[in-house]
Order: sequence, then C-alpha cells, then structure tokens
Amino acid sequence: MAHFNGRFIDRIVVLTGAGISAESGIPTFRDAAGLWEQHDPMDIATPGAFRRDPALVYRFYNARRANLAGVAPNSAHLALARLQQEFAGEVFLVTQNVDDLHERGGSRQVCHMHGRLGAMLCDSCQSNMHAPEAFDALSACPACGGVGSLRPDVVWFGEIPYFMDEIALQLGNCDLFIAIGTSGLVYPAAGFVQRARQRGATTVE
Repeated sequence: MAHFNGRFIDRIVVLTGAGISAESGIPTFRDAAGLWEQHDPMDIATPGAFRRDPALVYRFYNARRANLAGVAPNSAHLALARLQQEFAGEVFLVTQNVDDLHERGGSRQVCHMHGRLGAMLCDSCQSNMHAPEAFDALSACPACGGVGSLRPDVVWFGEIPYFMDEIALQLGNCDLFIAIGTSGLVYPAAGFVQRARQRGATTVE
C-alpha cells in the first residue's frame, strides 16, 4: 500500500493510449501526421470496409505489423512495467493500443481492449491465434483450414471492445486511476476516468 495525494492507495488502474507509443515511432491517430490524416478510418477500420475492400485492409494492417517489428519500448513502457513489478498492491494495465510494447517492456499483465496487432481471428471457427507478419484472403486458418476467413484481431469502429466486464470491475475497485497518452475522445475508454471518479478514486490524466 502506498500513500498518494493524502490517501492510501492499494489498487491502481492505468489506461494508456496511442500517445504512449509515439516516442517509440508508432504513429498516433489524430495528430497532424497521424494515421487518420493518411487514411479514412471508414476505409480501413470498420467491418464494412473489410467487406468492401479486404485487400486494402490486409495491406494496412500487414504494414503496421511490419513497422512494429522495427520499434522498441520507450521509458514510459519500462516505467509502467517497473510499477507493476515493485508496487505492493495491484496495478491493472488496460491499453487502447494494439501494439505489444507494454509486454516487450516487461509488463506482466496487459488488457488489450482493442485487440492485438500480432493476432488474427478466424470468422469461421472464432479461433484467436498469433498472426504471421503478413496474411491475406488466400491464407488458410491454422485451426480449421478455412480460406478467406482470417481478419486482424483488432476491434474496429462499430464493434464492442474486449474485456469490458473485467475493466468495469477494476474501475469500480480502484483507489487511483491514471490515463496516459490518450485523447479522451474515443468511448467507452473516454468514460473510464468519470466512472473511477464516481466510485471515489483519485484520478490523474
């Protein structure tokens, strides 16, 4: 248990967004040179876009996956990993990011509410598995053998984020909520700080 801002802290929830990985060389979404300035999200980040032009969506995520291999965790990822390792209480880390820099930085627990760039999902058998650097509509599912059924395991606009029940439980029980590198514009994550504050937690953005 730690003492922070006049109160004892035993449970911490940390939310991270694209800004925490920007220093590592991963583009954010809404900055002047961000991904949404280069691509319309309705063309690459919705189920409808995937149905209309799967080749474009595969190319976009394959390129992002290839880029991820060339970057490294920065001091913020390392600091959060150290917090998890050294804090006597509980640190629940939830990220909007689909990269794996928290894990590579040493975090022992990461909740990826928007999925993972390094994973793929089969629409036929619903298997979730490690993704190769590149796959497309001709790739066969390793689990069921189906062709044309694999998609990036990334939560797109219009889809429900992962682990919402677990996140809600953690927000309801935390003493301290910290948001790092997130715009506060995308729901439901944008509402986490208010939910934690309503439950009596100290909040830091």
